[in-house]
Amino acid sequence: MKRFLPLFVTGLIVLGGCGLEKPPAKLAEEIKNAQNPAEEAAAPAAAPAPAAAAAPVDPKLAAGKEIYDASCAMCHNSDAMGAPKPGDKAAWEPRLAKGMDTVMKNTIEGFNTMPARGGNPSLTDDQLKSAVEYMIDGVK
Repeated sequence: MKRFLPLFVTGLIVLGGCGLEKPPAKLAEEIKNAQNPAEEAAAPAAAPAPAAAAAPVDPKLAAGKEIYDASCAMCHNSDAMGAPKPGDKAAWEPRLAKGMDTVMKNTIEGFNTMPARGGNPSLTDDQLKSAVEYMIDGVK
């Protein structure tokens, strides 16, 4: 029995590693890209970016874009943990189907991995709403 113990332990280690969703190197790369969205933007894209990336003409949307760029883009541009990208109709439709009140409640209070107020407690409810409106512009 003792001579099989090293084989048994090695087997457990191998099987335990099979349970990882992503290899640690891939996970580290995703975290790095989420922290440095400019580097990710410089890399060639595998798929075309969703619509609504153009500069908004509406002053309210322009203000929303400014807030988005400063506080939301790090996660929402990198699709970190399922954060929907601006203008991504397929990602936003199920959220919008719950109603704008629910979207705003989740934005203000946080939801799943999204921190309350997008991680910026200094943002007012109106500023958060303008950032959300910027992200869903073109989806409605």
